[in-house]
Amino acid sequence: MLKRHARAACTALAAAGLLLAGTGGAIADSAPAAPSAATTLRTADAPPELLAAMRRDLGLTPTQAEARLAHEAEAGATAARLRDRLGAAFAGAWVDGADAGTLTVATTRAADTAAIRATGARAKLVTRTLAALDADRAVLDRAAGPATPVRYVDPRSNTLVVEETEAGAAAALLAATGTDPDRVTVVRTAEAPRPLYDLRGGDAYYMNGSGRCSVGFPVTKGSTNGFATAGHCGRAGTTTSGFNQVAQGSFQASIFPGNDMAWVAANTQWTATPYVKGSGGANVQVTGSVLQPVGASVCRSGSTTGWHCGTIQQHDTSVTYPEGTISGVTRTTVCAEPGDSGGSYISGSQAQGVTSGGSGNCSSGGTTFFQPLNPILSAYGLTLKVNGGDPGPGPGPGEPEPGGTWKAGTVYAAGATVTHGGATYRCLQGHQAQPGWEPPNVPALWQRV
Repeated sequence: MLKRHARAACTALAAAGLLLAGTGGAIADSAPAAPSAATTLRTADAPPELLAAMRRDLGLTPTQAEARLAHEAEAGATAARLRDRLGAAFAGAWVDGADAGTLTVATTRAADTAAIRATGARAKLVTRTLAALDADRAVLDRAAGPATPVRYVDPRSNTLVVEETEAGAAAALLAATGTDPDRVTVVRTAEAPRPLYDLRGGDAYYMNGSGRCSVGFPVTKGSTNGFATAGHCGRAGTTTSGFNQVAQGSFQASIFPGNDMAWVAANTQWTATPYVKGSGGANVQVTGSVLQPVGASVCRSGSTTGWHCGTIQQHDTSVTYPEGTISGVTRTTVCAEPGDSGGSYISGSQAQGVTSGGSGNCSSGGTTFFQPLNPILSAYGLTLKVNGGDPGPGPGPGEPEPGGTWKAGTVYAAGATVTHGGATYRCLQGHQAQPGWEPPNVPALWQRV
């Protein structure tokens, strides 16, 4: 542990007929067109600074960068619908290509492949379900130590990957847990991840006047302003000062290990803003918290190394640090260094999570892990600060409110069900609900059942 003291893209997609709708029944010709996932997630509003960093770090052309954000939004919605439809046979999904134009969905059931291809995605028939491999990972998590610091499911190879820092460490772990070696890919790594110690996302803050971390995402709780960050940066009661060394607030709650989540309540001198610090200090807007799929682009802001981009490699990864194991983090190709801990990961304008730890650096490259944001919002009853969008049409004059169990500000996980306007909907992609994101308005996030 180190402690330091696409407007054009959317138009093209629509013209090509690639904005994929649900896999249910046909929509009548007279019905108004449902908003695409790219429209819902406002990918066309991506700031120039984010697109420039994507071009720099992912080797993209300007057109590819804009198209990639739109494709990723559509792929996430399509994969979520297929996961819901395939049920227990689902074996993972990912995007490929410079512009993320190819979505692949894996299944263990041959009869599913036609339905997958009907959405425009590629189908891959495999032998192991995602749930089965996740169960294997959970067994390994309970016995893993620092010599096998990272474990995750790789949907591309349909195996469980175990990284080892010492020869034979993974084999010993498999033998101790009775895990079939044929289900596991062992990767040798020279570096073990560690927490990156060292109200706008990515700005520096200081703990108890010494150690430094980075703000994740500004939030509110009632009338209190604050921010989400990494749990390893401080414990409940730890005081903080801001990037300017002015008294800022204190940690209200913190979990580490197990998870890597915390939130800081700020004093009245600090106001939460819906921004992350981007390239050159520019503001990057935050409009939601929809978690993006494997293969999607993601950018990170931190107080040591600033603004860097890469891709999402795996969700639901388990990492064992010297202090213990954390589960449910996301593995990325974005670099980071000490002091970046707690900082923001954002995909397009969608908040993804806060920096937990990693290996390597921003000179030679590395691997980092982020704690997803939605569990932090849910655990502590926080509301993400977002840039206001179109609140939607709402009821007409004299019309009653639609009613139901759906509620703005609630964090919904994939698979959750709500009622709205007399109908029942199932959540397709985890997110914190916002005004204007009522289930009928955002088919990228909700499926009527």
